Amino acid sequence: DGIIEGRKTFANTMKYIFMATSANFGNMFSMAGASLFLTFLPLLPKQILFTNLITDFPEMTIATDNVDEETTKVPRHWDLKFIRKFMIVFGLLSTVFDFLTFVFLLYVLNANIDQFRTTWFIESILSASLVVLIIRSKKTLFKSTPGKYLLVVTFIVDIFVMTVPFTPIGQILGFVPIPAIFYLSIGIILGMYMISAEMVKWIFYKLINT
Repeated sequence: DGIIEGRKTFANTMKYIFMATSANFGNMFSMAGASLFLTFLPLLPKQILFTNLITDFPEMTIATDNVDEETTKVPRHWDLKFIRKFMIVFGLLSTVFDFLTFVFLLYVLNANIDQFRTTWFIESILSASLVVLIIRSKKTLFKSTPGKYLLVVTFIVDIFVMTVPFTPIGQILGFVPIPAIFYLSIGIILGMYMISAEMVKWIFYKLINT
């Protein structure tokens, strides 16, 4: 029983590392890339700090997440090369959809600066919290059930983030209420991101295993 619990702990630790490294790698490229062509900061420093704080809540529940049975059948080991490959592939995937969001905001929705920052704040947190549900397992989302705490906290955080622009906290941080079409756009982009993440994950593990 102790061995099995140790393997579960290791598996959940790796989930956190996969998520944190790929998200940070992707955000770094998105922020740096956006700064090259935007005439304003994509996010203010206080907005970045708030983003980091909010995304920590779903991450903390990974410790209680369910673990696929096959993951505990044999010992696992620390594989830095695998982590690096995972970070690059899923980090770049995140960056692609961040830039898609930028283009859509600037050239389709004609967002002003505050609307741009507010929408990207919402999109970045929603995408970071939802993609955890996908990259946490080699299996598809429907074949590997996430832990209840991960699901509940993810749901609460996502609802909170979408309502923040309408609260005094949002005003202090520089966020503004955005039209319904912006939320619809976020939903479409997130749907495309989730589907792409599942496809990339399937290809990634297929190539790694071969």
